Amino acid sequence: MSRSRFAGRLAAAVLTLAFAALLAACSPPQLFHQEAYVFGTRVDVTVYGESNERAADAMAAVLQEFDRLHRAYHAWQPSELTALNEAIASGKAAVVSDELAAMLTDAQRLSAMGDGLFNPAMGRLIALWGFHSDEFVPHLPEPGALQSIIEARPRMSDLVITGNRVESRNPMVQLDLGGYAKGYALDRAMAILKDKGVKNALVNIGGNVMALGQKGDTPWRLGLQHPREPRPLATLPLYDGEAIGTSGDYQRYFEINGYRYSHLLDPRTGGPAHESQSVTVLVTPRQGAGTLSDAASKPAFIAGDNWREYTRRFGIDHALRVTADGRIEVTRELRARLQFPSDPPPITVVD
Repeated sequence: MSRSRFAGRLAAAVLTLAFAALLAACSPPQLFHQEAYVFGTRVDVTVYGESNERAADAMAAVLQEFDRLHRAYHAWQPSELTALNEAIASGKAAVVSDELAAMLTDAQRLSAMGDGLFNPAMGRLIALWGFHSDEFVPHLPEPGALQSIIEARPRMSDLVITGNRVESRNPMVQLDLGGYAKGYALDRAMAILKDKGVKNALVNIGGNVMALGQKGDTPWRLGLQHPREPRPLATLPLYDGEAIGTSGDYQRYFEINGYRYSHLLDPRTGGPAHESQSVTVLVTPRQGAGTLSDAASKPAFIAGDNWREYTRRFGIDHALRVTADGRIEVTRELRARLQFPSDPPPITVVD
């Protein structure tokens, strides 16, 4: 082969490689997405900018962990949690896993911070209202049964946790971690994604969302569900390590004679809280941000007009409430981030 022909082929090969490299450089990083149904709701895991193999492995590991948590801590299907509840009901102590002992200790702490309005000990009350079912039948509880639970006042402070040994001073305690487990699962998802080498991801568990990294050159962006219409109330950016959680009367509820009864029960009255349509809290990066985003929205929702006092207790400056009549109350810090549609309802900014 002549030197000139060889040089020509070499130049063509170099050009081909250079063109391929240019195409690769111009191709946007891939966005991988996987969905499942866990914790009685839809979950979404999105990974950005990784290889197909790494993204698939990481997302599979996260969903596998969600399934494990769902089975281990289910409130009414056989699980470690229901076994503990059976022991409590019979006045006995139980030895639980390290994980469950740590979860219950943390839930005790969060419950105390919120004056017991976040109360995972009131599983009997939740069951009485028919919410221990994926497809519940609308009905009102029998007044006598309701009153007996209210008078018994099952609280997280009734638990005595000594290492892995758990018992209760009150046999009416029945644990339900439905207002805690989704947030805990967010924190577990972030730990797994990081361990798998993923740098950018978004995890959504039925409206409880946590961000890892960002989506390219911009932060992750999400919409806040309008509590009465099938559209976002507003949109906002979510930055690395932040978590957002919403408690709303539109998620699990039934109606009788035009009145809405939601699963967000006030332990003081035994009935559904009714002064708010939704409360959203955004937790800035900190240890246990996912768990806090789930638990902290409950006391604020139940507290009604006193909602801001309870978000302050948890060190949360970014929060929004939609009142029972549809008005929006939002903290100054969160208002600066929100983008509302062109015709928003009345908005009141609070400190």
